[in-house]
Amino acid sequence: MPTVAPLELDNHCIAVAWLNDIPHFALADGVVHRLDNGHKWTEVHDGLLAACTDEKNASLITGGEDGRVAKISFEGSVETLAEIGRKWVTSVAAGPQGAVGFAVGRNAYVRFADGKQREFQHPRSVEDVAFAPKGMRLAVARYNGATLHFPATDGKPTELEWSGAHTSITFSPDGKFLVSTMQENALHGWKLADGKHMRMAGYPAKVKSFSWSTKGKWLATSGAPGAVIWPFQAKDGPMGKAPLELGTRGDTMVTQVCCHPTEDIAAIGYADGMILAGRFADQKEVLLRRQGKGAITAIAWDDEGRRLAFGTETGESGVIDIAG
Repeated sequence: MPTVAPLELDNHCIAVAWLNDIPHFALADGVVHRLDNGHKWTEVHDGLLAACTDEKNASLITGGEDGRVAKISFEGSVETLAEIGRKWVTSVAAGPQGAVGFAVGRNAYVRFADGKQREFQHPRSVEDVAFAPKGMRLAVARYNGATLHFPATDGKPTELEWSGAHTSITFSPDGKFLVSTMQENALHGWKLADGKHMRMAGYPAKVKSFSWSTKGKWLATSGAPGAVIWPFQAKDGPMGKAPLELGTRGDTMVTQVCCHPTEDIAAIGYADGMILAGRFADQKEVLLRRQGKGAITAIAWDDEGRRLAFGTETGESGVIDIAG
């Protein structure tokens, strides 16, 4: 049976991550906690809004209400990468060769490893940023579509249009597809080779979490009473194909999904604090954590896929050891 080592924190958990095999918990109050031979923490921001790991999973990149972008090492040292004044940094992304992308209001920025920075202005607010898996290409989620920038050159950006507010964005691991979540209860996608549209609708709620499977053949999503998992094996992605549904539990909504690092398995977190693991091949499910005090807001596997760190909106956090 899986065992849970709890960590009682006192604020909304924005993100969890494994750095150097140490679980880290980034909270909305700007403090990053870690379990490293005991409970330790580092004050990083005056209010934290976004966090992600760097491309090597060696540090945590964060953006805050204090207008700063920071990098936190696994030992807790903090480096300020950018300061934008009294503005909120609402999204961060880690790119190739040490590049970092972030969003502030209507602007997207890319900071290169040498400290140089480029700014990309947009007519409406930038909702999210993401880097392509290969090459220096930055996607911006915006109102009525997405924009692809090429920060290392002065090339003209590529505009991908689709009506509505696009709130977060992700490239498929092979770089062939770009998928956004929308303000309405849907996903939208583009096949980048020819600009073909992919409409993924029918959700009862907004999709706020997505995760690609280890080889990019599946995209797991929240926004329903079970995890909705779209197939991306075909050249046109999920078009004309029904998604898998894993872990459906009555009216209890899935709030977080995270695919396993080596197997076609997803960890599924719910609004009532429960966590299940579901296998794509046969839809077999295993209970990892019973209900708690608040919704699951962050989950992350360690590199070996043997432990799962989680955080909730009430601060209840911890590590689940799958082997028990």
